[in-house]
Amino acid sequence: MKRIEPRVLKGFRDFLPENQRRRIDLQKQLEKTFRSYGFVPIDTPVLEYTEVLLGKGGGDTDKQIYRFQDNGGRDVSMRFDLTVPFARYMAAHRSELYLPFRRYHIDKVWRGENTQRGRYREFAQCDFDIVGPDSGEADLEILLLMRDALASIGIENISIRVAHRGLFNRFLSRLGVEDKSVEILRLVDKVHKIGREELSTQLTELVDSEKASAIISYISPQETGLKKPASSSENFSVIDMLEESAGGQDEDSSRLRYLFEQLEASGNGAAFRIDPSITRGLDYYTGVVFETFLEDLPSLGSVCSGGRYNDLAGLYTKESLPGVGSSIGLDRLIAGMEELGISGSKTAVCEVLILNFSPSLSGAYHRLARALRNAGISCEIFPEAKKLGAQFQYAEKKGIPYALIMGEEEHKRGTVNLKNITTRENEDDLTPSDAAERLRRYLSHP
Repeated sequence: MKRIEPRVLKGFRDFLPENQRRRIDLQKQLEKTFRSYGFVPIDTPVLEYTEVLLGKGGGDTDKQIYRFQDNGGRDVSMRFDLTVPFARYMAAHRSELYLPFRRYHIDKVWRGENTQRGRYREFAQCDFDIVGPDSGEADLEILLLMRDALASIGIENISIRVAHRGLFNRFLSRLGVEDKSVEILRLVDKVHKIGREELSTQLTELVDSEKASAIISYISPQETGLKKPASSSENFSVIDMLEESAGGQDEDSSRLRYLFEQLEASGNGAAFRIDPSITRGLDYYTGVVFETFLEDLPSLGSVCSGGRYNDLAGLYTKESLPGVGSSIGLDRLIAGMEELGISGSKTAVCEVLILNFSPSLSGAYHRLARALRNAGISCEIFPEAKKLGAQFQYAEKKGIPYALIMGEEEHKRGTVNLKNITTRENEDDLTPSDAAERLRRYLSHP
């Protein structure tokens, strides 16, 4: 029989237990934060009809979609994000849902793009959206949830940069290049990768040099850099400059000003700054847009981004369903956390190992394990009566902090011995209930 090489496709990965456990722990903490804001979970299929997905993200995204014919000859594609399927979901289930609808969805998506640090072809996104109101309050809530969700997993030193698509489009219209707005927006979205000099070069292939220079000036009204968020006064000064460049005050600039007024009023303004170079590459955004950078690792790129998309659901229904949302790129974020040495969750994979001395005690071990689990303590029984050294080595390799010892003598006395595997300290002759109580205290269980 020919052996098959155990390989995976480029841009796809296997996850060893420690890495997968960490991902799950982070997802659970994010879910807890989403629910604390009143958001509810949903799910959508991996496969959609291609017409549902195609043309919703932009030219580059369409090229990256995994598309094929299924066994029934249908033209289907794998979802490239969680927002477009959500718009289809809202249209399909509108009669069963209430507005405003706050949802979160954590799952994998697929894009056939070039792989690089923190960017893969199969990756997880954590989306959270509000559909129903086209209001500054909904925009504000998403921005605050972005900050709180990242803080809940140990990410505090961030810069959330905010702009407005409508304001930029109004500026481009005043400049007389509105017919090239889609291409310009996509180019500007790449400025943090390619730099302003290369951006200027590529812009002059679309518009004349004077207009290219005006666009560069618009997206960089001040050079505050990534390391330090702008002060409150600087943010409002930039809004004033953008407003003037776009032809004066209107709903777009008023929305931006409102957001930063309320961020300041809520005591949360420090992490947020105006950055007109943020445009987001996906075509469906219509209003406020935002990206989040780790201040200690800005070269990683955005780890949490999104914006307002008021027209996306209109592709599937006549009813107006404006929405605003954001997405955490879990894989890129984990890559950044690892590089910065941010541990996130420190929950042990299993908290107690019950050592195995004899097959004849198997029933007693399982009775002990059941009592621990009923007390909220995770545990496992070593499946063979091997030498104690091998069992302790297993516990250390798996990161299990405690062991319970019950041999024939302990079983006769109705006691157990508790061992801290890290410090090697023992507590002998405990009743099972006393051992469970001490473990709950040591492991900080409620």
